Amino acid sequence: MGKTLAEKILSQKSGADAHAGDIVIAKVDLVFVQDTTGPLTLKQLEATGLKAVANPGRTIIFLDHAVPSPARELSNDHMLLRHFASRTGVSLSEVGEGICHQLVAESYANPGDVIVGADSHTVTAGGLGAFATGMGSTDIAVALALGRTWFRVPESLKVVIGGRFAPGVYAKDLILHLIGDIGANGASYKALEFSGEAIAEIAMSGRLSVANMAVEAGAKVGLFPADDVTEGYLQAQGRGERYQRLYPDPDAAYERTIEVDIAGLEPMVARPHSVDNVARAKELKGTRIQQVLIGTCTNGRLDDLAVAANMLRGRRRHADTRLIVAPASRGVFMAALEAGHIRALVEAGAIILPPGCAACLGVHQGVLGDGESCLSTANRNFRGRMGNPEAFIYLASPATAAATAIAGEITDPRELL
Repeated sequence: MGKTLAEKILSQKSGADAHAGDIVIAKVDLVFVQDTTGPLTLKQLEATGLKAVANPGRTIIFLDHAVPSPARELSNDHMLLRHFASRTGVSLSEVGEGICHQLVAESYANPGDVIVGADSHTVTAGGLGAFATGMGSTDIAVALALGRTWFRVPESLKVVIGGRFAPGVYAKDLILHLIGDIGANGASYKALEFSGEAIAEIAMSGRLSVANMAVEAGAKVGLFPADDVTEGYLQAQGRGERYQRLYPDPDAAYERTIEVDIAGLEPMVARPHSVDNVARAKELKGTRIQQVLIGTCTNGRLDDLAVAANMLRGRRRHADTRLIVAPASRGVFMAALEAGHIRALVEAGAIILPPGCAACLGVHQGVLGDGESCLSTANRNFRGRMGNPEAFIYLASPATAAATAIAGEITDPRELL
């Protein structure tokens, strides 16, 4: 019997003949924490009695979630993390460099890698064919110290994607549609493995967005094969030599196969307070929005800013709708400046924030008022996610976000194409 992508990667990294349901101990290629999970991870590391870091060169601390720091306590956490990095020699990604998941994709993740992070959206790197997953602080502490960790090999759901996106429809609409179809728990501890003729047409930015939200269906990982698109991306990032072609075997066994024809998709929106509470954007016309957020680890990449800028160029945000834009990394920010996207967004009335998570987690830089609604390109919309349990969060693509910012109400972007 052939192997799925998840089985192939965990077999290679564990040295075992791994199949779904098996328990394996696998070598870890990259371990990381960020500034909200890092302090607890370090406390757990100390509690284990293990002092050294197994692979400092492949261990990273990212300061990205609360940057620049909005509070004394968070500043002290940053100091703790900086001191640990200095003492152990692990890599430190400083304030302003960008979001951990974007930087991992830009500079670290490779096909066939096993990556663990103290953050659930570590799954983003699955867009590059890496078995990347979030873990709790204790498990990450052990991975830091030992350079390996245990996994139960997940069963896999095969998502076969056919057709081509229509104008105004994007990868974010695909993953919102899929989560709406299978439910927020529809892939709990499964591997979502994406295949089909259409994936060759999905750029890496779209793959990363889809993989990023696999965990919103409960998935352990979201995996794309490593193909020509992957190779081109790695070459552009200066590590083409790390490319390996990686596909599941033709006779691999899947728990379930799901077919999606993206030619029939329309712009989608997830309504409060659950990611699987989806509707077509046009069905929500008239829903007033006080704030639009374009950015985050889901949709803060250059392609996303380009889509929004092209829609907003020559237009203005609605007078009653704030527009916040946060590039996912310094590299994205610089490229967007050079391309003129930032200028177009600022002229449209946008507030540009430094690279980082910004308003997504509700610590600062865009906390909502009571009763306010935000349409965000982020990945979560549960009650209180953006800092106020009395506010409402809708999720959509950058195109839908830009159209909504212009109209002041949820708007199908095809109306403005």
